[in-house]
Amino acid sequence: MSAAISLSASFSKHLVDSNQRSLLNSRRIHFTGTRCAIARRELLRKSIALSVCCSLLAVDKAQGMEMLPFKEDGYNFWTWRGHKIHYVVEGSGPAVVLVHGFGASAFHWRYNIPELAKNYKVYALDLLGFGWSEKAIIEYDASIWMDQLSDFLSEIVKEPAFLVGNSLGGFTVLLTAAEKTSKVRGVVLLNSAGQFGDPNKKSDKKEGESAIDKFLVKPLKEAFQRVVLGVIFWQSKQPARIEKVLKSVYINSANVDEYLVKSITAPASDPNAGEVYYRLMTRFMTNQSKYTLDSLLSKLSCPLLLLWGDLDPWVGPTKAARIKEFYPNTSVVNLQAGHCPHDEVPELVNKALLEWLNSNSLEPNPSSLQAV
Repeated sequence: MSAAISLSASFSKHLVDSNQRSLLNSRRIHFTGTRCAIARRELLRKSIALSVCCSLLAVDKAQGMEMLPFKEDGYNFWTWRGHKIHYVVEGSGPAVVLVHGFGASAFHWRYNIPELAKNYKVYALDLLGFGWSEKAIIEYDASIWMDQLSDFLSEIVKEPAFLVGNSLGGFTVLLTAAEKTSKVRGVVLLNSAGQFGDPNKKSDKKEGESAIDKFLVKPLKEAFQRVVLGVIFWQSKQPARIEKVLKSVYINSANVDEYLVKSITAPASDPNAGEVYYRLMTRFMTNQSKYTLDSLLSKLSCPLLLLWGDLDPWVGPTKAARIKEFYPNTSVVNLQAGHCPHDEVPELVNKALLEWLNSNSLEPNPSSLQAV
């Protein structure tokens, strides 16, 4: 557009010089010059307007939103079963607890914590083995994170809370709400992990293990898995690889930035991170059928909100529809986003979440936690 303005100015200058050399007093020439000047001014005005418009369109959606400052040493720590657990707490009011997904941390809620904290006391918890929490060498199971979250509610939050979770965090808050009903006022799931049960699936349990399986096949299998998963983990913690994966699940990748990538790579540098990854992939990820979504939803007794990124390549809108069908006390907000809508379209998530929280906060809050 600047080239067009330059061309217009050059043409006008040439025309005026020519007029000066000939009939400067001619009415026709004067009229033509006036028309060119007007046209030049109009073109300049439109060019400026278009440039401003284009600049506005190029602005990142999250710009202007308050963001949780990144702290390399983390925020607050709590000792749970001898392990160091990281969490963030901001604001005052009814309690809201945010739980991240696989490989993420409390910093993934960077655009949500400041906004929610204007009206609520907001906690963001790092699950054991993730983020700034300890990379404990234990046998990981969904019940470990349920117990961690339940004790966090009892010891740190000290009142029933609204639980909000993305992906693995969604499954964790749902399990906690199903098993620890007195501690939870409501649940919000953002593209949650978890599977519905298959009544036609045969049991994988074996009656016995042969000596060959126990002493030869199983050790060889574990050795092979360690080598393969070790390579995969090394590759997956590289910044370029993390950025590529994030961009594949963020439909609008404008918020896939240095802050986000660093919040994932930093915990991966822990000496125990590789072993935790191995245990998660070989134990937990291969044994998710222990708790099914239908079994958990059948125990749920609180309001449920689904904030669902319909363009998620991993967890599509079909799951959200099925959850709603199974558990009628569910509100659904469909978003044109990927797997992490709270970070991709935070302004939309904050708006919908606050509306739901405000309406459900009117319900009586039990004055104290019951022993479970």
